[in-house]
Amino acid sequence: MQIILLERIEKLGTIGDVVSVKDGYARNYLLPQKKALRANDANRQVFEANRERLEKENAERRTEAEGEGKKVDGAEVVLIRASSNSGQLYGSVNVRDIAQALQEQGHKVDKRQVVMGSPIKTIGLHEVILALHPEVRVTVKANVARSDDEAELQRRGVDVMAQAAEEGRAESEGFTEPVDPTLEPGEIPADMLENPVEPEATDEA
Repeated sequence: MQIILLERIEKLGTIGDVVSVKDGYARNYLLPQKKALRANDANRQVFEANRERLEKENAERRTEAEGEGKKVDGAEVVLIRASSNSGQLYGSVNVRDIAQALQEQGHKVDKRQVVMGSPIKTIGLHEVILALHPEVRVTVKANVARSDDEAELQRRGVDVMAQAAEEGRAESEGFTEPVDPTLEPGEIPADMLENPVEPEATDEA
């Protein structure tokens, strides 16, 4: 289907461009969201008659988004979640969680502006894109941790899961008994026996 774009769409074009897209994409997203018009003679005339107004409105929205972008760019939200010892979350962090956390900090962000390829499912510091306007994108950080202390460590650049694994190895090594090189394989050291057997005395001739 050929359409006329009413705003800039990434990888498609900018206001006024006539482009071809799949029918489903146009019917299910672009047309209902009023991001485009069907490219026919009547709509071309409507668009040209309103081009100046549409471009002015777009510029105003872009300016507003740029202002909000300066406030929120680089912001960090801490999300405390339960996880397994390997750092795998029991659940996930999604666009709604990110938007709500930013709103609680006073930022004007809608969940539809949060761009995530997939929900966050692991402990760590994750970068998330905010599309505040088709021409304005900024990056925020999602600090997903099991406690505020862990979140603070991650903020300082510490890989808490790697640190936990290292501490686990150190603890396991602490329980390892030193090896006596004089023993035969499988022989138990005498000081580990509860009732060590005394060697039998021999009669001298």
